[in-house]
Amino acid sequence: MTRVLNAMTVDVEDYFHVSAFDGVVPRSSWSSLECRVERNTDRLLEIFDASGIKGTFFVLGWVAERYPSLVQRIAGAGHEIASHGFAHRLVYDLTPANFREDIRRSKAVLEEATGAAVQGYRAPSYSITPRSLWALDILIEEGFAYDASIFPIHHDRYGIPVSARHPYRIARDAGELIEVPGSTVRWGPLNMPIAGGGYFRIFPYELTAWGIRRINRLENRAAIFYLHPWEIDPDQPRLPAGLLTRVRHYRNLDTTEARLERLIGEFDFAPLRLVLRRSFSEAVTAQTAPLPYLW
Repeated sequence: MTRVLNAMTVDVEDYFHVSAFDGVVPRSSWSSLECRVERNTDRLLEIFDASGIKGTFFVLGWVAERYPSLVQRIAGAGHEIASHGFAHRLVYDLTPANFREDIRRSKAVLEEATGAAVQGYRAPSYSITPRSLWALDILIEEGFAYDASIFPIHHDRYGIPVSARHPYRIARDAGELIEVPGSTVRWGPLNMPIAGGGYFRIFPYELTAWGIRRINRLENRAAIFYLHPWEIDPDQPRLPAGLLTRVRHYRNLDTTEARLERLIGEFDFAPLRLVLRRSFSEAVTAQTAPLPYLW
């Protein structure tokens, strides 16, 4: 049986950009904090290079503006560059005009750094939800080919649990894009999140591996794995926050790198754009108007 090619994705942001710290670290103070995103991203590049895999890096515009050489190193190593927005603002907290400005600024700075078109977008904290679905129309209008911002789960900060679990088309008068949901497995009536971020750090490794194998073997689909550079940095400064945020952010930082190396030894990974191109004819649900009652 041919092994399925999964997508490796990285949300390139620093530890203080995390949405849960919005009330703790004002944006006006970001420039005064110790930045660790370069060293952590370079370490991910080393890990990927040693294993011969390529991925998609959703780079925050704020990072790209300050460290264009980092964006160039990522692209120079053969990875796809995509957008994570500019200022790491939750989409549902923005007006449509402010969202358009944010993604335009991010796209421009990334394309200036690499000289190549940016095709993909992922919202900070998967913040395209039922109250911000208008963002998809703007992404189409601004020339994005795919979006990876909808997680089909219940969560206190994000999620559209009734969304399709696998990639689908969204068509509008201005064009279309492919929506690439966060990976889940069905558990009774629920979608259980797997394959990335805090779910990868906090849950046992075996649960992630089981979930990816289930998606690959039983559904013959690609899993979309994601992580952040700060998740392999156990020495990052500790920020004051509530218990839930501390658990979500700091739990198992010291074991993530080893888990990641184990994961890329067990599964095949590639950039998201390549995964979509290779599997689109079989894996994408033909769905031109998903969730019409939410629009």
